[in-house]
Amino acid sequence: MFIIGNLFNAVAVVLYYILNIYMWIIIARAVLSWVNPDPYNPIVRFIHNITEPVLYKIRTTLPVNFSGIDLSPIIVFLAIIFLQKFVVGSLQGIAFSFLSK
Repeated sequence: MFIIGNLFNAVAVVLYYILNIYMWIIIARAVLSWVNPDPYNPIVRFIHNITEPVLYKIRTTLPVNFSGIDLSPIIVFLAIIFLQKFVVGSLQGIAFSFLSK
């Protein structure tokens, strides 16, 4: 049971860091939308390519554009926080229940 507990804990930690990195990429995307970056810059293209599928899906399903302000990054931000608290917390709880046996 010790190995399964460590596996769940490792998955929880990796998922937490992946979600945290994606949250910072969303923040970078929002900051880049305030300026006029070079669209051929590889960093700008990477940030756009990694965030646009998620943001586009939210824009098409929810009306999150109020008077020219795109609120889809806020929706993604809240979803990431929910996943960090619920999924990662649940995985850590499962891991600690295996480790305590």
